[in-house]
Amino acid sequence: MGHATSRSPYWLAAALVMGLATPALADYPEKPITLIVPWAAGGGTDATARIIAKALEEELGETINVVNRTGGSGVVGHTAIARAKPDGYTLGLGTVEINMMHWQGLTDITYEDFTPIGQINFDAASISVAEDADYQDLGDLIEAIRDQPDGHFNASGTGLGGIWHVALGGLLMDLDMPADKVNWIPSQGAAPAMTELASGGVDMAATSLPEARSMIEANRVRSLGVMAEEPLESFSDVPTVASQVDSDFTTGAWRGVIGPQGMDDATVEKLERALHAAYESDTYQSFMTKQGYGVQWKDAQAFGDYMEKSDAEFGEIMKAIGLAKQ
Repeated sequence: MGHATSRSPYWLAAALVMGLATPALADYPEKPITLIVPWAAGGGTDATARIIAKALEEELGETINVVNRTGGSGVVGHTAIARAKPDGYTLGLGTVEINMMHWQGLTDITYEDFTPIGQINFDAASISVAEDADYQDLGDLIEAIRDQPDGHFNASGTGLGGIWHVALGGLLMDLDMPADKVNWIPSQGAAPAMTELASGGVDMAATSLPEARSMIEANRVRSLGVMAEEPLESFSDVPTVASQVDSDFTTGAWRGVIGPQGMDDATVEKLERALHAAYESDTYQSFMTKQGYGVQWKDAQAFGDYMEKSDAEFGEIMKAIGLAKQ
């Protein structure tokens, strides 16, 4: 009896430690995860979110519910992600608008309000003209823009201050021209802009190449160059901007998985590993290839660094265009 009593303090201490450690050692995730999409169902971001969610479910062994939170040009959904409890059970598919909305005065939320987990997509900007346009290559078009007065040329591709508007402005700035030298005609997206381009309503369109695919294949428009470091695998005949003019400016639309600020490091590391495996899966890669979407992986650290760099770059461009409210 005395022997048992002498050991009881150690036994109690061990039991206490085990009891306290149980929650910390519990395997994440233990319940379904919500993935917020700041854009409407049926679009490219929604489709990307649903396919990566499917692949991520296979890696984590837990249900991932995709929820669309639309409104405010991405503000509503991104705000919901930023304000969620940082426990790893509410994540989001963040988009390039994170680096643009606050410059326009739409929100105070910036990239600093999120925990980066991994970038999974990048679609470089491209410049297209009508099939019957006189320009043989991007150099011809740039020379014509430089020679004409400000506002002589019209372009479209997205709404005012959207990513493709900023991309064109950034390219012009990098070529030592005013960011607003080409007049921007707002559109409800790439599809109507491409229709306007083919009919002669605008002189050029800035979009991603996947968005221009149908018009390119119908021989109604030609893409003169892509703002990427290398030609895209799915559009190997479209040369890079850098190969034609004196500019190495690259930009485009990105998507990545993010969470609210303040997530636990161990949870982020587990999600990052699982997301990378999901990104590499045939489920994700085959879907993105079929759709013509660009795939690009950045881990949590690289993704965070990229958002920081892009935010500063976009701010300068948007100020030059006259769209920044700060």
